[in-house]
Amino acid sequence: MSSNNQSNNLIKWMIIIGDLIIMNILLLAFTNWHPQAETWSRSCKIMVILVCNLTLVMSEFKFYTVIHRRLVSSADILRRIVWLTVVQAVLAYLFLKVLDYMLPVGWFLFALGTTFFLVLSFVRLFERWLVKLYRKAGGNFRTVTLIGSDTELLNVYDRLMKDPTRGYKVYGYYGDEIDGAEGIMKRLGSLEDVTDNLNTPENLKLGDDVYVCLSRRQPEIVKRISRMCDAKVNRFFYVPVSVESMGISLKRELLDDMEVYTTYENPLQNPVNKLEKRLFDIVFSIGALLCILPFLPIIALIIKIQSPKGPVFFKQPRTGLDGKNFYCYKFRSMHPNKDESGAKQATKDDPRKFPFGNFMRKASVDELPQFWNVLKGDMSVVGPRPHPIVINEKYTELIDKYMARHFVKPGLTGWAQVTGFRGETEELWQMEGRVKKDIWYMEHWDFWLDIRILWMTVKQIVTHDEQAY
Repeated sequence: MSSNNQSNNLIKWMIIIGDLIIMNILLLAFTNWHPQAETWSRSCKIMVILVCNLTLVMSEFKFYTVIHRRLVSSADILRRIVWLTVVQAVLAYLFLKVLDYMLPVGWFLFALGTTFFLVLSFVRLFERWLVKLYRKAGGNFRTVTLIGSDTELLNVYDRLMKDPTRGYKVYGYYGDEIDGAEGIMKRLGSLEDVTDNLNTPENLKLGDDVYVCLSRRQPEIVKRISRMCDAKVNRFFYVPVSVESMGISLKRELLDDMEVYTTYENPLQNPVNKLEKRLFDIVFSIGALLCILPFLPIIALIIKIQSPKGPVFFKQPRTGLDGKNFYCYKFRSMHPNKDESGAKQATKDDPRKFPFGNFMRKASVDELPQFWNVLKGDMSVVGPRPHPIVINEKYTELIDKYMARHFVKPGLTGWAQVTGFRGETEELWQMEGRVKKDIWYMEHWDFWLDIRILWMTVKQIVTHDEQAY
């Protein structure tokens, strides 16, 4: 086990040293070739280099690499790179202004930080790939022993072993026969074998990590196993027994230091994630509205020429975050009609559409005013599409968990729309599929998933998605 920790520490320090090497290569290039550095004296350049190195080391201690960790996503790695480069650049700017207030360094640090981020992103993902390759070849692995007789251990096994690049080797489990475990996990012995050898753990096949899944009605056994792991310097993990018997799928959460269960995971309940998404929404929507503004008179004129009786903008109450209603704005793409409740969904050859309205719907131009909804905070750029209230009332009775999609803000585009569930939902299975995709998005949200959805949306628009009408 100690060799595994040493290996992880070695990986971490090698990468930190690598970051310093990259930074200094960039510093040498930028201090010689960046226009802002042309006026600096030699002593100024040395000062900038020293400050940038110092602030990078300081930032590394807070936002050091996590690529050596076994359960970490590419999004986590890239998020830490963003924080590392931003904090380093801000600290360097503040330090240099304290040392020499008149020294022009703003654009220099911006260019340096941007380049450092791009280079580091590529290098990090390459380093992560090398670490995974090394683990897949059998190096830097951790051994695991499971203790218990609950089927939840199968879930633990699956999470540890589904990706061989995580570097886990499971010896097996001690406990009664587990349904479905035969041929998957090796049974090392019974629970009695463990309790009989708590004082002689050398008789047990214990891994670096020990996962225990026993009832809370057996606290003494759990405590004794924990103490044995402490004595052997094995990492101890407690896995609560499964709650599948309740007939619903539950997720574990922490309430202070108390473990509770909830029906859905929602990363956007985290204030940091919520702020990250909101800042992106504000910046993106302002940029989009500024781009739309010059074309607004042209779009308005064409709408009034082709359908003079109605307004340019169409607004309709939709259901948003936490089931609260808001007015959703669109460019009007249909002739005015008595039913503005949204009970009738638009169809491919809908006679209510006028020619330019049909084009707007296919190109998603009619949705552009919803950037105003995003800026106001009613919507997000990415999220489940908001449905008219009457549609919600209809499907709430037909689809289990339908309203769960409102635990997050609705969006202009969403995971369901880019994975085959855009447009009309004639059949019940189509709406069921959309709801499943929306709930999956809610439970798996991260910033880079939003970026991926936006990219897929652009590709759909460019390739003229047949479901867009």
